[in-house]
Amino acid sequence: MRSRWRSPCPAFIDSTRLLLPAPLVEYPPGKKGTHTVKSVLPGLLLLCFIVMPRPTSAQPSRSTPPSRSATASSSDAGSSLFLGGVPSGPANAETLSLSIADAVARALQHNLGVLAAGDRLGRARGTQLKAASEFWPNLSGRITETRQQVNLAAFGFPLPAGFPSIVGPFNVFDARLFLSQTVFDSQASEDARAERHNVAAAEYSYRSARDLVVLVAANSYLQALATSSRAESSRVQVQTAEAIYAQAGTLKANGLIAGIDVLRAEVQLNTERQRATAARNDFEKAKLQLARLIGLPLGQAFTLSDELPYVPVPELTLEEALDRAYKTRPDYQAAAERIRAAEAVRAAIADERLPSVRLNADFGDIGLSLPNSHSTFSVAGVVQVPIFHGDISGRLTEADADLRSRRAEADDLKAGIYYDVRTAFLDLQATREQLDVALKVRDLAAQQLVQARDRFAAGITSNIEVVQAQEAVALASEQQIAALYGYNLAKGLLARGMGAAEEGLRQFLEGTR
Repeated sequence: MRSRWRSPCPAFIDSTRLLLPAPLVEYPPGKKGTHTVKSVLPGLLLLCFIVMPRPTSAQPSRSTPPSRSATASSSDAGSSLFLGGVPSGPANAETLSLSIADAVARALQHNLGVLAAGDRLGRARGTQLKAASEFWPNLSGRITETRQQVNLAAFGFPLPAGFPSIVGPFNVFDARLFLSQTVFDSQASEDARAERHNVAAAEYSYRSARDLVVLVAANSYLQALATSSRAESSRVQVQTAEAIYAQAGTLKANGLIAGIDVLRAEVQLNTERQRATAARNDFEKAKLQLARLIGLPLGQAFTLSDELPYVPVPELTLEEALDRAYKTRPDYQAAAERIRAAEAVRAAIADERLPSVRLNADFGDIGLSLPNSHSTFSVAGVVQVPIFHGDISGRLTEADADLRSRRAEADDLKAGIYYDVRTAFLDLQATREQLDVALKVRDLAAQQLVQARDRFAAGITSNIEVVQAQEAVALASEQQIAALYGYNLAKGLLARGMGAAEEGLRQFLEGTR
């Protein structure tokens, strides 16, 4: 009976199977892939971080449509875009050798999450330009030439007796420039300030998206390396099972063992072949997922040029990591900018009670025709004083609620950073200890297999001990691969928690050069 682990995020079970290699999701109990649930927790932590909706941006100011905030919210909720990518042209006939640095570089260019974040940044800059244009001079020109005939009586002119009421037809030529300039508008000034903070928040969000893409791409590459190691381990296990089966056949032919030992060895050989087939399939699927999120051309053949690195983590205390995270995490800096934007939006609403000053002017030539036209101009200063706007109090109440929400989101994110970093430290310690133990168990299991085969060849025991030793070697190899993958992922999560995913990746690469 197969035991199936269930994701704590059931709505994203398909994404779980994309992020985690199949051997980390489901195994028959007591077989090669069996290990503790702790070995998959780092991958699940990454998954839940990716699919979890992030805080929305600040409420729009007067100069932006209300739908902009809803658009930002829906785009943040679509964080699963980081699992996709835009293919980069046609496939090459040559097999591409892909390192972890190459995978990350391609992901930063073609991953859908980064591209979407860049588009949001572009829209934020466009909205900022619209808000700033309130203080730019608006200059326009107009040239008209009209031929008309006017009935003066229709306009109520008192005309003396005998004076014709019809005037014309005659020409009117007018060439004129119009200028409008805002001199003082506190509300527009606060709107522009809010949009500057929104742009700053979008820039930090873009940096955060890049950090997340680095983590996702590196994690997918490490998963592919882990499945590759499992496939290679399964191939070695098949070779060992073939040798043991051949050895059992020879011993039976010499009358030294019973036929049951040969059958047992053949069953074990077929089991190992089945596992090897599943491991190769998992490896190919992991490569497909990696190719998708980094935007490789469709059908592009590639190989992994790096191996699972083992690089010790630099000495760093929890307090130092938290201090760095609060100063450098781009998502936390974006939350702070959204607070400032919400404050500016509230100030803009309050400043609607203040007067505004504008300058309107025009200059041009007017006459019956161009040769006999004359220059005219007008300059007007306009002071607009609001007297009563009944909706200001209601909108101030809404702005206060939005501001409290932005502050609460920032406080929650700060707490989340603490728990992220603290959890990463715990995972680092646990996975490092698991890796040390797994390395020792792997060596001991290999020695156990050698001794079991020697005892079987000497006729001291049946091949039950050999089969058990084979299972022990397979399990030890799986635990070592899972522990090394979990250790590297924990380092990546710590780097992401401190807001230094790209720098952390360079530290990983020290072990692969």
